[in-house]
Amino acid sequence: MSAAEAIPTLPTPEGGDQTHALRSGSFWGDVFRRVRKNPAAWVGAVVVLAFILVAVLAPLLAPYPELATPGREYLRPTSLPGIGEIPEFPLGIDRFGGDVVSKLIWGAQASLIIGVVSTFFGLVGGMVLGAIAGAFGGWVDTLIMRIVDILLSVPHLLLAVSIAAILGRTPLAVMIAIGVAQIPIFARLLRSSMLQQRESDYVLAARTLGLGTGRVTMSHLLPNSVGPVIVQATLTLATAVIDAAALSFLGLGGGRPETAEWGRMLTYAQAELAIAPQLAFLPGICIMITALGFTLLGEALREAMDPRTRKR
Repeated sequence: MSAAEAIPTLPTPEGGDQTHALRSGSFWGDVFRRVRKNPAAWVGAVVVLAFILVAVLAPLLAPYPELATPGREYLRPTSLPGIGEIPEFPLGIDRFGGDVVSKLIWGAQASLIIGVVSTFFGLVGGMVLGAIAGAFGGWVDTLIMRIVDILLSVPHLLLAVSIAAILGRTPLAVMIAIGVAQIPIFARLLRSSMLQQRESDYVLAARTLGLGTGRVTMSHLLPNSVGPVIVQATLTLATAVIDAAALSFLGLGGGRPETAEWGRMLTYAQAELAIAPQLAFLPGICIMITALGFTLLGEALREAMDPRTRKR
């Protein structure tokens, strides 16, 4: 039995009928209509789509392979070719002789992989903990939330740095570190959303019909509580991209020095700021624009799902 079948007349924030909304999908339809009318959502969607396309099509778009150093013959101890100085390298070359355009494109792919995998790991882990706490309550809820509170008491980036340092300097360690640091956010958000739904009429009706805790959770509580968590995942992707760059900047990403990754490019650009400042500005701009795109899209989704703004 679905939530719509359990109770027939539950009012929505707009004063409509919840059963009709759930059956017709009008809630999500209204959310997407509101998102389409939001200019910031369009800007964010365009940035995110461009980022994903560049990352996925990196093997086709990048002029050179990820670790290639085609510009080594142009290296000089006191200078590096800059933007537009060499036709085949429109954005110049780095200290290893790598093409900056290729490095930025391959760096988008690395950032996308790390961001998506780490966010997925944090989302799954947080949803498991949040669902258990929200479904059972009592001492189970208290125990899980105290663990979550301990993790939240540690600054997000510091927790990720500590985990990455323990696990070793590898891309996998970075993904796990960022994901673990995100788990408390998703756990608390889902638990809060489920607690709001636990006393709803359709949940009480389902329990009256004899459905067990597991069935009520999976069929009623979780589907109706997961919306804010998905929106938060969109916002967290922006944080994951920044955290990945920060960990690589600190030397925790592993790999070879010429590996294409935006944070690593910033690391090795420090020594060249006087003669080639574009080596720091370009990856920094990529990180900023990508994070801004995910943030704009996530904020638009959050606003579209907020009952307080849906009344307007």
